[in-house]
Amino acid sequence: MKKILPYERKVYYYETDKMGIMHHSNYIRLLEESRISFLEQVGLPFNKIEEQGIMVPVLLAQCQYFKPLVFDEPFAVYPLITHFNGVKFELFYRIISRRTGNVCAEGITSHCFTDNNLKPIRTKTNYPEIYKVFHDYTGYAITETEE
Repeated sequence: MKKILPYERKVYYYETDKMGIMHHSNYIRLLEESRISFLEQVGLPFNKIEEQGIMVPVLLAQCQYFKPLVFDEPFAVYPLITHFNGVKFELFYRIISRRTGNVCAEGITSHCFTDNNLKPIRTKTNYPEIYKVFHDYTGYAITETEE
């Protein structure tokens, strides 16, 4: 398996609110950015999935906030596939400040694989290369020692 790095960047000014902290809605965007980065790193970029006529809609997105991120603060997002059955999958995310080391937020998203008509599809039989990547990386935790 490939070594996977967390998704990292700084908080942009436009992501902050009048209080100078990252607006709560932008944390959901971070989950998506992290998910896309993860897929690129495992050799399955999103455009490759979509070119095969597969959609990956979001079924659930939630975030719990602990410590706010502020403008220009560096952070890392650690995604983890916690569940995968060939049709649906769930990811858990931890967002950590690189400045303080604090866990700022944790989130969960769940998704399913569908065709263009949003009919669920089974990856194991129809798209074995996609199935293998998700199966192999389920439970694969990115740790600080890997960086």
